[in-house]
Amino acid sequence: MKLWKCQVCGYIAEGETAPQRCVKCGVGSDRFEALSEESAAKIYRSDKTNDLHVQLIRLAMKLDEAAKAGIEDNLDPGCVHVFEVAKQYAWEIKQMAKAELAGHIAKGKY
Repeated sequence: MKLWKCQVCGYIAEGETAPQRCVKCGVGSDRFEALSEESAAKIYRSDKTNDLHVQLIRLAMKLDEAAKAGIEDNLDPGCVHVFEVAKQYAWEIKQMAKAELAGHIAKGKY
C-alpha cells in the first residue's frame, strides 16, 4: 500500500493508486502526490501516539467538566480549591497535547 497526499487540503489516502476524488475537498486524483517510503513510515509510526494524544485531550475535557461542576457545587473552600487546580491542570494537559500534535503535523507525522 502507498500513501497519497492531497495537495489541496493535505488529506492522506491509502491505496495502490491515488483515489478518484479526495474525500475531504473533492479534487481529482491528479491533485494527489505519492509519499516517499520515509514519509509514509513517519505517518504509520506516529499514528498510535497521535491517537494517544487525542485520548489525553478527551480525558482532559472530561476532567475540566468535572472540575467545573465541583466549582459550581461550591461545598467548601478546600473542595473548590482542588477543583480549581484540576481545571488548570486539565487546561495545561490539553494544550500540551495539542501543541505536540501540531508539532507532529509540522514534521509530517500525521
